[in-house]
Amino acid sequence: MNKNLIYLISSITLLYSCGVKRFIPDDEALYTGASLKLQTEEKVRNLKVIEEEIELVLRPKPNTKILGVKLGLYAYYKNQKKNPGFINKFLFKNFGEEPVYLSDVDITRVSELIDNRLENRGFFRNVIDAEVINDSTKASIAYNAAIKKPYKLEKYQLDSIKYPIANDIKESLTNTPINKDDRFDLALFELERERIDKSLKAKGYYNFNADFLIFEADTNQYKNKRFDLFLRLKKDVPEKSLVPYKIDNINVYPNYSIDTDSIAKDTTSYADINFIQNKEYFKPKRLESYILFEKGQFYNPTISKRTSNRLSSIGTYKFVNIEYDVLDTGENGTGNGNLTANIYLSPLNKRAIRAELQAVSKSNNFTGPNLLLTYANRNLFRGGETLNITASLGYETQISGSENRGLSSTQIGLKSDLIFPRLLFPIEIMDRFKYAVPKTIVSAGFEYLNRSKLYSLNSVNASFGYSWNANRFVNHELNPISINYVNLSNTTPEFEEILAENPFLESSFDQQFIAGLTYSFFYNELNDSSIRNPFYFNANFDIAGNTVSLFGKDSEGSDSKTFLGLEYAQYVKADVDFRYHFSLGNGQKLVTRLFGGWGLAYGNSTTLPFSKQYFSGGPFSVRAFRIRSLGPGTYTPDDQDSGSFFDRSGDIRLEANLEYRFPIIPFLKGAIFADAGNVWLMEENESLPGGKFSSNFLNELGIGAGVGLRVDIQNFVIRFDLAAPLNDPSEEEQSFDFDIANPVFNFAIGYPF
Repeated sequence: MNKNLIYLISSITLLYSCGVKRFIPDDEALYTGASLKLQTEEKVRNLKVIEEEIELVLRPKPNTKILGVKLGLYAYYKNQKKNPGFINKFLFKNFGEEPVYLSDVDITRVSELIDNRLENRGFFRNVIDAEVINDSTKASIAYNAAIKKPYKLEKYQLDSIKYPIANDIKESLTNTPINKDDRFDLALFELERERIDKSLKAKGYYNFNADFLIFEADTNQYKNKRFDLFLRLKKDVPEKSLVPYKIDNINVYPNYSIDTDSIAKDTTSYADINFIQNKEYFKPKRLESYILFEKGQFYNPTISKRTSNRLSSIGTYKFVNIEYDVLDTGENGTGNGNLTANIYLSPLNKRAIRAELQAVSKSNNFTGPNLLLTYANRNLFRGGETLNITASLGYETQISGSENRGLSSTQIGLKSDLIFPRLLFPIEIMDRFKYAVPKTIVSAGFEYLNRSKLYSLNSVNASFGYSWNANRFVNHELNPISINYVNLSNTTPEFEEILAENPFLESSFDQQFIAGLTYSFFYNELNDSSIRNPFYFNANFDIAGNTVSLFGKDSEGSDSKTFLGLEYAQYVKADVDFRYHFSLGNGQKLVTRLFGGWGLAYGNSTTLPFSKQYFSGGPFSVRAFRIRSLGPGTYTPDDQDSGSFFDRSGDIRLEANLEYRFPIIPFLKGAIFADAGNVWLMEENESLPGGKFSSNFLNELGIGAGVGLRVDIQNFVIRFDLAAPLNDPSEEEQSFDFDIANPVFNFAIGYPF
């Protein structure tokens, strides 16, 4: 990768000095693209959409530019030499593009395509002109289209249809998007055909197809560019396509495999569904609740798709395939047809073991290996349950830094998750979840952390909660029971001194027992490629200590209460995360993010537990500052403060990010970004002067900017970011100077937001 990057930089440098003009043949001109101008007789609605559609036919596309340079074209020309050399061969193989000349453009054909697209949108008898703009060795084309007044709709009606399907089509027309005075528009008519087809499919018309519908426009009744629109069926439409179908049988194969398809199997009937399996792989009672259609119902593709999604979400099956067999097709276009629904479920391997070795490099200079071993047992109790057990072993050491060099940490962890693909709840409410079946997750874990020269930390956690998708964008996570116990031990005199000097930090480690409720809401459009400018929103709410406070007891020698002999934490915490991806075209994006978090300790607590506090800085935050090195407020640690790693956190966190992303070459993308953020305390702390939140918070934001590279291979992203501070709130005299002499390098997996 480093060599390739060097070659790329070298080539760009050569391009700036040499260019490609000297390679262009004397009788050719390099084609640099085309422009389009639409002149209209009257104001046209959605003219911008029409322009974007027509621009797609402006062929061919000119040679691409990378950072303003035609690198692919240069690589092509250099490779034509008799002995191109290794570098030129490499550049041609990875970036090379054949030159696009003016002679490659068929102006007449492009003009015809422009006129065709305009006619599809209701503009007829247009005048298309093309002007070639020649400039020595390069040329472009300017297309000008004089658009006539479009034809507009007067009446839209259904033509005579003799079959009973006419009533269902007529009923669907009550929701038509086509209205009087709409422009003649083939794209609109195509959407109307698909809408009617979807409406008919939902009523059981299994064999119907949108292509069976045809529109006819009549302009003979008018002289002012008006037209009547008629909808009818094409000739010779099969009669089997004109009747609705009901589901007569439902067969489910819970352990389907092509290899065992011919083996005789037992059939068990439950709730009018036939479960066919050699021996019970999946309990019919458990599997039935995932199937949304019933015997006697009309076929509905939406319900069928939702059933498939629900079955796939169990986590037991590799493939889910629903097929329908036609039993009969009705008689003479009347009555109903009948279907058999066959649900084939191909399971994943019941048991799986995965080992993962990670090389961890953190922004606080801790580096080391991390080993993960995961055991999975699927369909544990023959009801789709999944048991995941993960063991982890990690070692990190600080390889740089003046005072803290040589510090190391050893981490050992064991975590288990038992996932039930259904709702474990005292009241039966499963029928309310139609889109996806909620999951019940029971988790328990243990972790041991030993940080040399400082302390050891033992933590035990357990939770019981639910996760469910309300629709394809919305997800909820609710943990009504969330327990975490932390035991600080083996503290060194050095660490005891740190705690003694900072009561705020000492109090945050005293909160040994955390019991409460957490809730998370997600709205995520980022994974939907059909949305041009996707939006993401996440809200989290965390409250602890209220229930156990009912059973709290006074502790001798302390103002705090205890539960089961343990001092418990009492707090409320909430945060929100907004993200918006604005598409600029050609793979370019402008990504924005806003984050706000707030926490309040009350009752039995004077500070938030250390694990619940906010911190800022690092590869997923303000990248010009190292992790936990920003804030709180304008607090400035002493140069010899070895405890600064622990205490630079707070009760409030605000951050804003702006990032411009652009493609460089396939699998390699670039970014230019700016980040701002900080953390603050709710109350003033003598050990952390300047840390309290105030009305002057905007002037206390840490601000940085930088550039980055992302290796993006099928959404697996390796990220390199280099940033430098613009404003450091810890400095006594703040000034917006770009401290490029002290950059911070960030390495991470995945995009920052």
